[in-house]
Amino acid sequence: MATQSVYPVSVEGELSEELSRWLWLVKWILIIPHIVVLLFLWIAFIAITVVAFFAIVFTGRYPRGMFGFNVGVLRWTWRVGFYSYSALGTDRYPPFSLESRDYPANLEVDYPERLSRGLVFVKWWLLAIPHYIVMTFLSGGAGPRTGGGLTSVLVLFAAVVLLFKGRYPQDIYDLVIGFNRWSFRVVAYAALMRDEYPPFRLSP
Repeated sequence: MATQSVYPVSVEGELSEELSRWLWLVKWILIIPHIVVLLFLWIAFIAITVVAFFAIVFTGRYPRGMFGFNVGVLRWTWRVGFYSYSALGTDRYPPFSLESRDYPANLEVDYPERLSRGLVFVKWWLLAIPHYIVMTFLSGGAGPRTGGGLTSVLVLFAAVVLLFKGRYPQDIYDLVIGFNRWSFRVVAYAALMRDEYPPFRLSP
């Protein structure tokens, strides 16, 4: 039996054992400061991706400092999503940081020493189209935390169970984490951070 290779974008989340039955009802208020910061971070993310496009075309490399910043934006986005309505996996408030922290959710992207100069012209729109279609179904759009889609439905189901039974259904959690993992892999690929085509699977 063939073993699956580990994709170089790691999206992990550890479900907290003790979750508040009601806190998820007000998390949309609690994350407002993060949303404001992330708005500006994502503007910078897009601008850096454009600069990285030309750097890859001319040098075959993604500038390491820019790469680290964009990984940090993805990491911050995932922590906020994990705390709030992309997963509701923890009640620990996410840190205001681009760096890895002692937190139940983390994201890492392995730095590529070389990237294809030709793929940058097609992977973010043409090659990623099949994944965009899947992501529209899973998350309501071509990116993490877009809103809507099957992920939001599953998180809502989990929230209702949590409210009445005080527990998060493990099967739903596993699916939610898998859907988020898929989304962030595609975002990293479309943002020119890796050349390996994202796998059509939910597992690491």
